[in-house]
Amino acid sequence: MSKKKDYFAHKAHVYENNEKRVTNVQNIADGILKEISHTKDMHILDFGSGTGLLTQEIAPYVKAITAVDMSTSMNKVLRDKTDGFPCELEVLELDITKEEYTHKLQNIDSIISSMTIHHIQNTEDLLQKFYDLLNENGTIGLADLETEDGSFHKEDTGVFHFGFDKEEFLNIAKKVGFKDLKIETISVSSKPYGEYPIFLLTGRK
Repeated sequence: MSKKKDYFAHKAHVYENNEKRVTNVQNIADGILKEISHTKDMHILDFGSGTGLLTQEIAPYVKAITAVDMSTSMNKVLRDKTDGFPCELEVLELDITKEEYTHKLQNIDSIISSMTIHHIQNTEDLLQKFYDLLNENGTIGLADLETEDGSFHKEDTGVFHFGFDKEEFLNIAKKVGFKDLKIETISVSSKPYGEYPIFLLTGRK
């Protein structure tokens, strides 16, 4: 694996100290659990898992989670939580948009993601990869920023999109082949300089 910049190295250890961030992820998790049925035989992929805020919310309801993130520092925080974790947990540091990964990611029943896809350049290619990875009738629960003016990020964290138009994002998922799609505003990230709505897209292969 080629060396990649860890945009979160300086703040991974305090990432969960932001109460508003934690609340937003809880709102996202509640939306996912409401829209998608989870069972104790399911294997979940958490894409862009970070320190595991979303991972740990979904973990009590499933058998296993594979958490994937490119940040060494964020992965370390999550790995430090593994003792007593309520489901099987594997933490992988890899870029599924560029690397050969299929042998590491198999038998996936659902893919979840929180506030990560705006860091990925080609959205359609990513959703196609999600579709290909999923078992038949597998589900997605993808949350991200709605269209914003670029002010959400005050520092360089490898951003490619200033949020997404909900209708356009839904149409990309539809084009890839997902069905039973639903998209709604699930939370709002409040910062001193603005309010930033967050959507949740759910669907099925």
